Amino acid sequence: MNSRAMLRTVALSATAALILGGTLVGCSSSDSGSDAKGGSVDAAKATSAADFGGIDGLVKAAKKEGQLNVIALPEDWANYGKIIKGFEDKYGITVNSASPDASSAEEIQAADNLKGQDTAPDVFDLGAAVALANTAKFAPYQVEKWDEIPDANKEKTGLWVNNYSGIMSIGYDSAKVPEPQKLDDLLGAKYTGAVALNGDPTQAGAAFAAVGLISAQNGGGVKDFGPGVDFVAKLKKAGNFLTVDPTPATIASGETPVVFDWSFNNVAAAKDKPSWKTTVLPGAAYVSFYNEAISKDAPNPAAARLWQEWIFSDEAQALYLEANAVPVRVEALKKAGSADEKLIEQATFGTRSSDWISPDAAQTEAANTVLADRWAAAVK
Repeated sequence: MNSRAMLRTVALSATAALILGGTLVGCSSSDSGSDAKGGSVDAAKATSAADFGGIDGLVKAAKKEGQLNVIALPEDWANYGKIIKGFEDKYGITVNSASPDASSAEEIQAADNLKGQDTAPDVFDLGAAVALANTAKFAPYQVEKWDEIPDANKEKTGLWVNNYSGIMSIGYDSAKVPEPQKLDDLLGAKYTGAVALNGDPTQAGAAFAAVGLISAQNGGGVKDFGPGVDFVAKLKKAGNFLTVDPTPATIASGETPVVFDWSFNNVAAAKDKPSWKTTVLPGAAYVSFYNEAISKDAPNPAAARLWQEWIFSDEAQALYLEANAVPVRVEALKKAGSADEKLIEQATFGTRSSDWISPDAAQTEAANTVLADRWAAAVK
């Protein structure tokens, strides 16, 4: 559970098509690598593995750098613990993971503060508002699996690419509170001082999505986040809203008995809290994607590009699925026989594409305006 990014949102039709048919250490490593023919390669300008003479040349250049700096990747978030270890084991490259609980905005801030230093982030895992507002900080790159990523899920030059999604859900301590059957249940006395969002929706993607889901369940939707803010204000007035930012520790201790968060996070929380259950309310279901991007100022530019190749490989995409996150290449995995149909059903939490909602860029901007204007007052 972490205050993560504002989500890169895609249209419902694109999302439906995806599932149904379709302290850091290190040395600066911006040195050129060598391609398969022995020529010099400026890794920081490479836009595909072909610039290195192929994937083997990229691997050689990345191994020369020897390390990768990542940020805001908690081990218990979407299986990043295994994804990072898999990269290290496969390529023998050390991954330096900083500030796992950082938000998307804090990722960008870290890149600005550490620019030119060996410890600056090489890659980002971001949500919509922050990613779209910072494309000038990204380096374009197209992975080998580029053609298997739907057009709606990538910027055409590879400045950002959607990597995984989740279903917005409600996690709850079944030993303390009953399972909520509908949104209004949370206004009842049984949920006094119990309900939390995963972060501040003006900064954190999971919380942003939670308000979007609440809005849709309260007569609004992705076109109007106002009803979501209104409902949270009612929760606050009823004494049921918690301003505590939930973490695995607050869930395990019982401090946050009810949490709006991505299904993959709530399911993972049960590992340390056996009474923790996850539910998705009937009706509209909020689905959206995070974004993978390479920093144009990456101190390890070849390793950053190899990380992109790893993230979109069959192996890493299947690791997302293993953790109840929906990988962007899920259809390609199915065709290749690399994805378990039961895991896909589990990751989508039994929801139907016809129920999925996800704001587009314009709707995200409008939602951000509503939240900037009204959120602080609603929860004070």
